[in-house]
Amino acid sequence: MKSHTRYLTFNTRKRRELARITDEVASVVEESGIEEGMVLVSAMHITAGVFINDDEPGLHADIEDWLQKLAPGPAADDSRSGPDYRHHRSGEDNGDAHLKNLLIGHQVIVPITKGRLDVGPWQQVFYYEFDGRRPKRLVIKAMGE
Repeated sequence: MKSHTRYLTFNTRKRRELARITDEVASVVEESGIEEGMVLVSAMHITAGVFINDDEPGLHADIEDWLQKLAPGPAADDSRSGPDYRHHRSGEDNGDAHLKNLLIGHQVIVPITKGRLDVGPWQQVFYYEFDGRRPKRLVIKAMGE
């Protein structure tokens, strides 16, 4: 079995930001030379997430609203403050970001078939930053034959 790894660094302008990373993941698969296997895409921080879904702006807004309803926090531009989570007593202000990570998840595995990502017609891979404005890493690791 062979493997190929690439790290991406994100430094978002806003506290919460969504980035479509399908092309980067596909590039890693192509570089790897792997014909059959899988690629792991994993956020390396507990205040970010990775998921697969449709690349449609209305859906993105719905996801943001859903996350804010379940784990309220400051607006993406920090124009208002959020609830006083117990985590904030440690000196942090990102309690909601940790909960949003649990809702979205921090990694996905995508099949590689015939040397390409094997996704459905509307599926895209996304990185979702919940506590940005500083460098955060993501690992993409293709594995297979």
